[in-house]
Amino acid sequence: MMESKHGIMAIAGRELRRMLSRPLYVMSMILAPLVCVVFFTTLMKDGLPQNLPIGVVDSDNTSTTRSILRNLDAFQQTEIVFEYSSFADARSAMQRGDIYGFFYIPDGTTAKAMRSEQPRISFYSNASYLVASSLAYKDMRMMAELASGAVGRTSLLARGATMDQAMAFLQPIKVDMRPLGNPWLNYSVYLSNTLLPAVLMLMAFLVTIFSIYTELKDETGKEWLEMASGNMYKAVAGKLLPQTLLFFLMIVFCQIWLYGFMGFPHNSGMPVMLVAGFMLVLASQAFAVFLCELIPSLRWCLSLATLWGVLSFPISGFSFPVTAMPASIRALSCLFPLRYYFLIYSDQALNGFPLSGTVPYYLALLAFMFLPFLFMGRLRYAMENYVYEP
Repeated sequence: MMESKHGIMAIAGRELRRMLSRPLYVMSMILAPLVCVVFFTTLMKDGLPQNLPIGVVDSDNTSTTRSILRNLDAFQQTEIVFEYSSFADARSAMQRGDIYGFFYIPDGTTAKAMRSEQPRISFYSNASYLVASSLAYKDMRMMAELASGAVGRTSLLARGATMDQAMAFLQPIKVDMRPLGNPWLNYSVYLSNTLLPAVLMLMAFLVTIFSIYTELKDETGKEWLEMASGNMYKAVAGKLLPQTLLFFLMIVFCQIWLYGFMGFPHNSGMPVMLVAGFMLVLASQAFAVFLCELIPSLRWCLSLATLWGVLSFPISGFSFPVTAMPASIRALSCLFPLRYYFLIYSDQALNGFPLSGTVPYYLALLAFMFLPFLFMGRLRYAMENYVYEP
C-alpha cells in the first residue's frame, strides 16, 4: 500500500491528475502547439508570398520599356497592379500601403540607351514590410539588370550584330544556379521546421516552471517531497514525466505533419530528428528546473524563461546567420538549446551530412540536461521552508 503512494510513478500519476484538473495545461501543451502548426504551415503553404502588388511609372512608353514591364509582371512574386502617371502618384500609393514598391522608367530612357549613354532606371520599395519589401526589391532589381541587357541587345542588333554575337557580348559566362538542401527556395522549409520546435521549447519552459511553483503556491511542496521519500531528483523526475511524454507526442505530431504531410526534406530520416526533438524537450525542461533553482520567484522566473525563449528565435541562426553576428552574440548563442536543434536540423534533415559531424550538437543538448544537478539542494530547501508570497 505504501508503494502505491510513493515513487516516480505515483508522483507522475499525481501530476497527471493535476494537469487534467487545470485547463491551462491543456491549452499550453496541446492547443497552442496545434494552433501554431496550422497557422505557420498554412500561412506559408506556397513557400513564398506570391503576386505582391507593385506599381510602375513608364514615362518613356516605348516598345522596349513596355517589354521590360511585361517581363517584370511575369515574375512569380510580383504583380503590376497599376501604372501611375507620375513619380509623386506612385510614391503616395506606396506610402498609403496600396503597393509594396514601384518601378520608375524616366522619359528618354530608350533613346539614351541607343545613343550609348547611361539612362537611369529607378525602383523603390517600402521597407516597413520587411519580407514583402525584400522580395519586391529583389524582382525589381533583377528586372533592372535584365533591362540593361535588353537595351544593350537592341543596340547591338541595330548595329548589325547577330543574336548569338549580342548574347555572347552581354553574357560571356552563363551562371547555372542550383540551390542545395532547399531547391524550391521555400521559406516554410526553414521557418516551420524551427519555429514549431521553438514554440514547444517555450511552452516546456513555462509549463515546467509553473508546475513546480504551483507546489509552493498551493503549499503542497512537502507532500510532493514526501512522495519521493525525500529525494528531490525523484520528485522532479516524477513531476516532469507526464509533461515530457506529452511534449514528445507533440514533437512526433509536428514532424509527421512536416515531413509526411507537407513533404519537407528529411535526408537523414525521421528517427534522427525525433531523437533531436526529444532531447530538445528534455534540455528545455532541465533548463527550466535550473531557473527554478536559481530564482525563488514565480513572476521573475517566468519572465526570464519567456525572455530566454523569445531570444532563441533570432539568435539560433535560422533567420539571420550567427556567423554574421557580433562576436559577443555568437558566444551568447551557445547558451540556447534551440541553437543546437537548428544545427542538427540543418545538417541532418536539410543536407544529409554524416551523423558523426552532428554528435557535438547532441552532446550540447545533453549538457543542458545536467544543469539541474548543480543546485538541486536549493530547490529542496525551497520546498521545505519557502513561504509563497503572491
